[in-house]
Amino acid sequence: MKKLSELYNTLDDRLIKGIKINSKEIEPGDIFVCTMGVTADRHDFIDEAIKNGASAIVVSRDVGDKTVPVIKVDNTNLELRRLSAKFYDYPSEKAYIIGVTGTNGKTTVAEIIYQLIGESSCAYIGTNGKKYKGKKESIRNTCPDVDRLYMYFKEFIDNGCDTICMEASSEAFYRHRLDDIKYDIGIVTNITEDHLNIHKTIENYVDSKCQLVRQVKDEGYSILNSSDKYFDKFKREANGNVVSYGYKDSDTLKIEDYILKRDKTIITFKYNNKIYEVISPLLGSFNVDNLASAILCLLCKGISFDDIIKRVSNIKQIEGRMEIMPFVSKYTVILDYAHTTDALDNILTFLEMVKEARIITVTGSAGGRESAKRPSMGKVVLEKSDYVIFTMDDPRYEDPNKIIDDLVSGSDKTNYERIVDRKKAIYKALDIAKDNDIILIAGKGRDDYMAIDDKYLPYCDYDVIKSYYEQ
Repeated sequence: MKKLSELYNTLDDRLIKGIKINSKEIEPGDIFVCTMGVTADRHDFIDEAIKNGASAIVVSRDVGDKTVPVIKVDNTNLELRRLSAKFYDYPSEKAYIIGVTGTNGKTTVAEIIYQLIGESSCAYIGTNGKKYKGKKESIRNTCPDVDRLYMYFKEFIDNGCDTICMEASSEAFYRHRLDDIKYDIGIVTNITEDHLNIHKTIENYVDSKCQLVRQVKDEGYSILNSSDKYFDKFKREANGNVVSYGYKDSDTLKIEDYILKRDKTIITFKYNNKIYEVISPLLGSFNVDNLASAILCLLCKGISFDDIIKRVSNIKQIEGRMEIMPFVSKYTVILDYAHTTDALDNILTFLEMVKEARIITVTGSAGGRESAKRPSMGKVVLEKSDYVIFTMDDPRYEDPNKIIDDLVSGSDKTNYERIVDRKKAIYKALDIAKDNDIILIAGKGRDDYMAIDDKYLPYCDYDVIKSYYEQ
């Protein structure tokens, strides 16, 4: 807690216990910052915030007399960053911060790094929530708003974490949530079309992703994927020491070769003119690249390759990322977050290589997002699966049947059915599964909600799968 007089030029010494931008979440002692949201002006909720116990209000326009102190600033969105940093004692300056961005692989790479460094000293924040010291808590956004983000940072530091590995989304950079963070390491996985509903063009999308490596410290490291189409663009924009991973002789960490197996991957790396063999429990060629970026991160952090090899062998399954359900035996059930054409193509290509019987896929596409990618997504799934059940995936305000129409429009194959109710779709896939089949449940990973209209209803694919076997 801090006194209001410690935060602003005032003689008022009332105690401030937290910062909020959602009036419904205000508790007695909080300061309410009236930021301008995408669709809402939070000045409109001042009275509700005061009713809920706000001790002070930060505004950018005249709001009349109120029963609590009103602090006026030029820009509340900018002020939120300044105030949060000061209130939480500038936590981003007290930790070694690793940022991971890219279209696919962010969560996997960030989770691998979190595991390799160790939860006793490293914290993780991203799509899979926030984790540290054996604790885990779900969060709504990959990158939370600034008031929560800095609160989490302080929580990590106060509990003895000196390193934070975070997913850095293009939307978070677009919304300027991360503008004040200087990264010790910035990692770019890959770029394919995504989130164009926000960025409008691929150029804007790439530019937002570039912001991560622009914000790398001068003495830090920008880790780039040399195989990515936009590698040269990122290299031009990157700050700090620019290093790369990939399949070229010029790469800092070169992937010499790999052997894909059903239960492991054997990878040969070249680093500083020495050859290293790594046995990884992570499956698929896409996880070769993901692991390479994580290994290069640890090398940049000063950890020896021999030590890293030992740590890799102990990597646990990443929740919602090629996650094999351990309670199924006669066939294989895999939960994965894949929701782009590229991600679906990658995982299904691997499954085709190792399958012994059929591949049955359950998938959909989110509503309120770029619909142009749906035909190519559907085509990949139909061509690389033996049978497909199309279903809902966060339809928001769109008709799920219309979304499925889009998905099947890119192919003339008929090896599918539609079951809009996602729980029923998953149950149907498990009902028809036979020995040695692979059932891929794609699109939501371990998300704990279903977005319908403007509501976030409790829902989780993992819980649905588990409930099927507990009947």
